[in-house]
Amino acid sequence: MALENSVFPSRPDSLSLPVEEKGEGGEEEVEVATEATASTGVFNLSEELGHVVTTETAPPPPAAPKVKRSFQSKLAEREANANQHRKKTQGAEKERGRFGWGDRRKRQRYVEKNGRCNVQHGNMRETYRYLTDIFTTLVDLNWRCSLFVFVMAYAVTWLFFGAIWYLIAYCRGDLDHLEDETWTPCVNNVNGFISAFLFSIETETTIGYGHRVITDQCPVGTMLLLLQAILGSMVNAFMVGCMFVKISQPNKRAETLVFSKHAVISLRDDKLCLMFRVGDLRSSHIVGANMRAKLIKSKQTQEGEFIPLDQTDISVGFETGDDRLFLVSPLVISHEIDIRSPFWDMSQAQLEKEDFEIVVILEGMVEATGMTCQARSSYLAEEVQWGHRFSPMMSLAEGFFDVDYGAFHHTFEVDTPSCSARELSLATARLEAHLYWSISSRLDEEPTLANQAAKQPDGGSANGKGGGPTFIVGEMTEIQEQSGLGELNGSVTTDQSESEA
Repeated sequence: MALENSVFPSRPDSLSLPVEEKGEGGEEEVEVATEATASTGVFNLSEELGHVVTTETAPPPPAAPKVKRSFQSKLAEREANANQHRKKTQGAEKERGRFGWGDRRKRQRYVEKNGRCNVQHGNMRETYRYLTDIFTTLVDLNWRCSLFVFVMAYAVTWLFFGAIWYLIAYCRGDLDHLEDETWTPCVNNVNGFISAFLFSIETETTIGYGHRVITDQCPVGTMLLLLQAILGSMVNAFMVGCMFVKISQPNKRAETLVFSKHAVISLRDDKLCLMFRVGDLRSSHIVGANMRAKLIKSKQTQEGEFIPLDQTDISVGFETGDDRLFLVSPLVISHEIDIRSPFWDMSQAQLEKEDFEIVVILEGMVEATGMTCQARSSYLAEEVQWGHRFSPMMSLAEGFFDVDYGAFHHTFEVDTPSCSARELSLATARLEAHLYWSISSRLDEEPTLANQAAKQPDGGSANGKGGGPTFIVGEMTEIQEQSGLGELNGSVTTDQSESEA
């Protein structure tokens, strides 16, 4: 019972075990076991055995001797521990960003900065539609595939008709009568497949060396000659047309149409505007240049439908015609953030948390070729700088305007309110209303002052001789009396009849 009271002071009765009373020797053994378990700290209770069973454990390791360390060694150890903790924290943040559950992850672009659309089409089962428009399919191929198709188109036709010419010579027995001068072959000097292949090339390309020539004793060869000439012309027209269209594509013209790296938001005529810069590096101009802008942002409707990558139009002057550009020098395209703008309720703090993409599209006709060209770029939310303005890049030189493209992407900070356009509009409206009512109240008080002065024509001269000033309580207006009623704050005085009325 001494063990129960010392080790389990608050043990419930259900855990009590019957302990057989023994003699003095038994009590000494229990006491020794109690002391051993108290020293080791580990014991097991067994209801089957009905007594305490101790388990031996390894003794605790001896305490390390204390070593006196200098202050510098302790400081170095603390810095090492701090750096290790910092690395763990950074690793956790990287994992959060990697798996997409961090505070803010980098958005996947819908349109790259160079204009390439970052969209891949998959699981298309109706691939036969590409063959219905084989010309556009061949033009859209890359240069490696286009050159391969170009070479194979000619090689296959040459080999195909060369094999037919060889088959005709073999079937007619021309190959068995090569040394017979009395034999009239279908094609002279065709003695094998190589010579038949060379004759096919001469026929399709209309070279006509004159050594191999078809005779009039072979009507099948005549029909084959006509067929190869027609099909050869069609192959030439098709493949040369594909290569010409591919070479003259205006895609490379868009490489010389540049957009600024960042878009900016600042005040313009006391209104918040979203602006970006566009320029043309070539001296040949884009005819009929037209600018458009789209906001790419996912949204959820009121019915709960989720629309990924929803496109919202951003007005860049369609109503006023400012979207039609005369792109001779770099221009700053401006979007006024009004009530119809998708950025109407967006402030600077909210911009840092938003996740959207602005796609800008410049279309026009290439002056040299007359083909339509389109240049594209995009701006993510972190690429929109609040409170910035583009640096000027045009100066007047001797006889011409000099454009410095070194400052094309440069911006500088300007004073810009951090509130949204809605809040700025409300503040402006309140200020205008305050000024309107204050001015109208002063205008209403002027006839009242004139009436008071007209009712006391002599009081002013008796009280203040020499035309002293008179002040009205609650008003800072000074009345000067000169020969009767004077002027009231520089305003024209009214006559007696009008004031009484």
